[in-house]
Amino acid sequence: MRAKKYVLSLVTVYLCYFTHGMQALILSQNMPYFYEKWGYTDATAGAAAVSLAITATGFGKFISVWIGGEISDKIGRKKMAIGGAILYIICFAGLLLSPSMMVASVCAFMAGVATSGFWDASLYPAVQEAAPKYAGSALIGIKLFVSLGGIFYPLMVVNFTEMGSPQMNVIIPLVLSVACLVLAALSPFVYDDLMKGSGDSKDGNHADAIKKEIDDAKAKLLIKPNTLVNFITMFYAFLCMFIMYGAQQYTKAFGLSNAGLSEIQAAGLTSIYTFGGIIAVVFWAIMMGKLRWNPLKVLVIDSIFTALALAIVLIIRHPAVIYISIAALGFFASGGALQTGLGVRQMFCPGPKGRNTGIYYTFMGFASTFLPFIVSAMTRSVGETRAVYLMMILLLAAAVIATVMMFYLVGQHKKVFGYGAFERLRD
Repeated sequence: MRAKKYVLSLVTVYLCYFTHGMQALILSQNMPYFYEKWGYTDATAGAAAVSLAITATGFGKFISVWIGGEISDKIGRKKMAIGGAILYIICFAGLLLSPSMMVASVCAFMAGVATSGFWDASLYPAVQEAAPKYAGSALIGIKLFVSLGGIFYPLMVVNFTEMGSPQMNVIIPLVLSVACLVLAALSPFVYDDLMKGSGDSKDGNHADAIKKEIDDAKAKLLIKPNTLVNFITMFYAFLCMFIMYGAQQYTKAFGLSNAGLSEIQAAGLTSIYTFGGIIAVVFWAIMMGKLRWNPLKVLVIDSIFTALALAIVLIIRHPAVIYISIAALGFFASGGALQTGLGVRQMFCPGPKGRNTGIYYTFMGFASTFLPFIVSAMTRSVGETRAVYLMMILLLAAAVIATVMMFYLVGQHKKVFGYGAFERLRD
């Protein structure tokens, strides 16, 4: 069985994304540690500086992922996985030693390139290739390990900070990055074996095997999807990442500045948000893997309830309600929606997986650049409390737009595939 042969490659992918779950939070969760290290004494100015450094991560993602997908299709998954791990090691080592916001921004930029230009471009296709029959569940498994890293890391930060050892919050993901490098070097990858003619394709011909897979997917289309469908399946990545990144990076700040929570309570919001995502990953993996739910059906449900959860957070400020709503937000916005959207993109617009991943994640990268940039600008203009509240309103607007787009795709699904998106998925 292919899955058994390439189980080590799956372990590699999931460890890489567990480490990424920490990297994604490292600046926002250690905000005072970093801005004091950089010489800031004013908390507002320091928070704005950290947000600008976070912007560099998004910029690195934005400019690298499209070309990374193309390169991954040409040179294989292993070299890209190794390159990403090396950049992660340099990133964390640089953050540990960074004397200024500029140096930290360079490190954050490298992390963005490593995450999207190297890992997303190679490891997302790798899990689909290792378990093609359960590609949706394999993709959503990436989100599970991102979430595990995200739920563990904020609590780790509070613990080491209280112990007076905040540098451990950087050292631990640095060590994990070294482990990712070792595993990536040792693991076999389906695509790379096909390139060498030693994979499990019947004819052993890499180009023919990939072309046949794409042609088979295109044969399922009754009509060619229109331009708007093509755009929506790309732009959804922007909206999804805009919501997910905003909630991931700023729920702690929202709890502190807008909900009156203590430091540990606010850090708990991030963990609860991430825990909701973990539960969702398991739930949706069962729905799509065992019960064969259409991934578009999942995105419709995710979009509706994401908008509802954000509306409740903004309207009702009671701590218990906020905790429940943030958990729901994690379930529906962070429970694999981004990865499921990539599956929908591949379903409507079949093509080389590296290329489709690159296109899709370019829009994602733009969101992770745009959001912290505007939050930084709003923080300087109206203060952190008001800026975080306005940011939550923008997340709600994005969720409403995503809902409208998903309902449009539901209408198009019947025309393109000949059956409804809410019916059992047909292989």
